[in-house]
Amino acid sequence: MNILAALRQEEAKLKKQADKVRQQLDAVRAAVKILGREVASSGKRIGKKKRKMSAAARARIGKATRERWAKFRAAKAKGKR
Repeated sequence: MNILAALRQEEAKLKKQADKVRQQLDAVRAAVKILGREVASSGKRIGKKKRKMSAAARARIGKATRERWAKFRAAKAKGKR
């Protein structure tokens, strides 16, 4: 009977540890949810997917930005003369 009692005592200890770990896991999941980065168990994001921009689109945006700044600098230099 000593062995059976020891096994039951060990079972009770493990149940306590499992409950404690479950609580910690729930707290971590709640924190992740609050931060808005909830992920599925497979590691994939839930919700909005990250948008990808093509290289051509980045090039067009960069070109337009450079042209805007060139125009701004030209107007600024023209005002100094």
